[in-house]
Amino acid sequence: MDQGEGLEGIFPPLANSDYLLANKKRAIQQTFYGISGEMTVNGKVYNGEMNGFDITDEEMSDLMNYIYNSFGNHAGAITPDEVKAARKK
Repeated sequence: MDQGEGLEGIFPPLANSDYLLANKKRAIQQTFYGISGEMTVNGKVYNGEMNGFDITDEEMSDLMNYIYNSFGNHAGAITPDEVKAARKK
């Protein structure tokens, strides 16, 4: 949704997401490589699939910085070097 709130039971929220904010490396890897199956976000279970994105480290850094510092999130910066390190599984 436009404010990052997701759609309960279908799409997990990006806003104030305990799952997303708990592990930057995991968030980067899941955005690159995708994810499927159950995840618990803010106490609610979601079971779906997200395809990964084939983007550069700089683009991923920009994307993650937007998400991590929008929608009420205040998670600081992710550098392209952090993205490069996380890309290596």
